[in-house]
Amino acid sequence: MRRWIFKSLAAPLCLSAVVFCGAATVTTRLPAQQLELTAPAAATSHFEEVLNQGELLERARRWGEALGHYEAAVKEFPGQAELKDRLTRSRIHFDLGRRYADGSYLKSLGEMNTAAALELYGEILLKIHTHYVEAPNWQELLARGAKQLETALDEPAFVAQNLRNVSPDAIAAFRRELPMLVASRQAQNRQDAQQMAADVAYRAAQQLGIAEPAIILEFACGAMGGLDPYSSFLSAAQLDDLFSQIEGNFVGLGIELKTVNNSLEVVGVIEGSPADRGGMRIGDRIIGVDGQTTRDNSPDVIADMLKGPEGSQAIVTLVDKHDAERRLRVIRERVDVPSVERVQMLDQQQGVGYFRITSFQKTTSRDVDAALWKLHREGLRYLIIDVRGNPGGLLTGSVEVADKFVQQGTIVSTRGRSAQEDFDYKAHNVGTWRVPLVVLIDGDSASASEIFAGAIHDHRRGTIVGVRSYGKGSVQGIFPLQTSKAGVRLTTAKFFSPSGQAISDRGVSPDVEVRTTAKPIIGEDGAPGTASDVDPVLQAGLQIAHSQLSQRALSTRDNQ
Repeated sequence: MRRWIFKSLAAPLCLSAVVFCGAATVTTRLPAQQLELTAPAAATSHFEEVLNQGELLERARRWGEALGHYEAAVKEFPGQAELKDRLTRSRIHFDLGRRYADGSYLKSLGEMNTAAALELYGEILLKIHTHYVEAPNWQELLARGAKQLETALDEPAFVAQNLRNVSPDAIAAFRRELPMLVASRQAQNRQDAQQMAADVAYRAAQQLGIAEPAIILEFACGAMGGLDPYSSFLSAAQLDDLFSQIEGNFVGLGIELKTVNNSLEVVGVIEGSPADRGGMRIGDRIIGVDGQTTRDNSPDVIADMLKGPEGSQAIVTLVDKHDAERRLRVIRERVDVPSVERVQMLDQQQGVGYFRITSFQKTTSRDVDAALWKLHREGLRYLIIDVRGNPGGLLTGSVEVADKFVQQGTIVSTRGRSAQEDFDYKAHNVGTWRVPLVVLIDGDSASASEIFAGAIHDHRRGTIVGVRSYGKGSVQGIFPLQTSKAGVRLTTAKFFSPSGQAISDRGVSPDVEVRTTAKPIIGEDGAPGTASDVDPVLQAGLQIAHSQLSQRALSTRDNQ
């Protein structure tokens, strides 16, 4: 399952690099399904079922869903090479489809000559050489670029754009030749990789008549995608989207979507947004945009059609929970995205407050301050902070929030290949809130939210409730490129909790584990159900709050 908050923003880029811990600007990752299997035969049977489900998604070319499926499967069956290969294949197809549905990428490609494409590829390789967390293996990155190109030659969107008049036999012949071309030479450094991409592009142009920049850019995107799951090439539109997410505002409709059964389901509507005013509701399914439908296009393509410049119009076809179809005419506007939601007193008498942090962005510290003072005025005595489903965001945003509750000591440490990436973020005594805490986490709590939860856990500042978090312990730098209106997201460091524990592939373990088989029930207004028993994790947090408040009251009474 893939999730998006749809936006489009054209803004000047004033930063050379932004430290970003977000797992995804377009993705919320799902935890592996928890199964208790006692017999090896049962495990084999389930593994085969997972493979079969993935194969069906691949055959239908539903690459976004296939990618989410294999991401979950790799966590459930670690070490399975076949799953990793399928995950890589799905990610390449998904990225290809998105780039070739991205007008900014196609515009840049159309304006680029061979020299400019090679210069862009060289700049990307230099960024990897200078900033990546590990010393790169240039031969492996070259091979990944070739794999990216080999996949592109079988991707309808790439073929339609670049090889419209070329016979399938000619394309197939070049695909067979490609691995041998790359294997025939060794890339010892980035210059070798750049030269090999140039040679392959020239060969492809001679045999297929394809424009060389289209080939070179596949090597560039493949090099980034071959580093790790979090490093990637960013088109101009994707770069703008990422900066808009960091800033906490964007131009768009103001909805969050997920793909379900080859359709787009609305899972969030920002209050006061164009979508909200236009009548979109949680549970609606989008089946078409501007006359294009999900019957004829993948959900990823339809999703990208929701983007557009400020003031532009989108005609959205929806189906509600009762399968009633309707059309809405919605104008894209600038929307502020709240990073803190559902600020409320869950128990007014006992003074138990609650809020949810959806992501860590530039406004999060300010938003948390506003939430805390609101609850304080209402009699706050105990606080539950919910970071379930929080995919991350700015490293500094999570540090600032943790600093509000941790009095002193290290909040997080980062370590990279370069000494410039080594830093210990410390808490400050001034402005610390002493209110007792419960923090709710789940398998979708990733990156910056793990920094926050890890700091609270290691400093014994609160009780962590839920299940083990995602385990994304890496920091990305966002680098706009000089040679193109594009950028790269590049892993520059790993981060460690205050106790020195690596977060990567480990996550943050809860103090109180609560496993659920379904997501919390959320009301139409986006608030948690009024009865906490619809959300076992929240109920467990409330029980801990009530128990500790009762103990404190007894202790106070005994001391009087």
